[in-house]
Amino acid sequence: MPSYTLITGASSGLGLALAEALARRGRNLILVARRRDALESIASELAQRFGVQVLFRLCDLGKPLQISGLLLELEEGDWHIDLLINNAGRGYAGPFLEQDWMHELEQLEVNMLALTRLCHALGKRMALQGGGQILNVASVAAFHPGPWMSSYYASKAYVLHLSEGLREELRHYGVRVSVLCPGPTRTAFFRSARMNVSRLERSAWMMNADQVALFTVRALEKNQPLIIPNWRNRLLATLPRLTPRWLMRKLAGRITQPFTKR
Repeated sequence: MPSYTLITGASSGLGLALAEALARRGRNLILVARRRDALESIASELAQRFGVQVLFRLCDLGKPLQISGLLLELEEGDWHIDLLINNAGRGYAGPFLEQDWMHELEQLEVNMLALTRLCHALGKRMALQGGGQILNVASVAAFHPGPWMSSYYASKAYVLHLSEGLREELRHYGVRVSVLCPGPTRTAFFRSARMNVSRLERSAWMMNADQVALFTVRALEKNQPLIIPNWRNRLLATLPRLTPRWLMRKLAGRITQPFTKR
């Protein structure tokens, strides 16, 4: 039975870059996202270029019923999934009290609840199979608070801590868990988060999605628990341990707020 990698948020950005990097290494893929046209095109192209099997499934991870349908289909399909990449994520920038509550709820559903549900369902399958690997995509935002994107930063802290906890729990079943904490990456995320892209594009901290994907795939092959591309991002992750929390809050706010202004 062939093995598959399941990637959420695979229709663009980092998810697409990871799909290509893994297909290049001969991995069969199951791509999950909301946009059928994009998924059809990507699946066809990757299959032709790299000679791998590429399946796709439509699912809005902000809707629990759609996740239930996806998991039922995966169970009935009986595909051997040995790598799960929880890449899908949403974020909204701006003052917390001015956010639309349904956007906030959707963000938390996708970033935390959907990710946790997939870890639980597919992690259990991997344990029964005798092994597998899970990669959860967090962010350097996970290491400190983020005024003007408070819910997003908090959701990524959840992903970081969940992943580190699961790494210890699931290793007894042969399931390896890693967490990716990239810094700013050139994807559509910033536009969907309503951030000032022109400011970000000029930033020396920005990386390309392909660079992050290549770094990540190599780190996964080494079973690294915490994956932080680029020395600048590793510095950001370390800074909160060296800085008083009151000062870290203020610094984070001063860094984040300008990018939320239009």
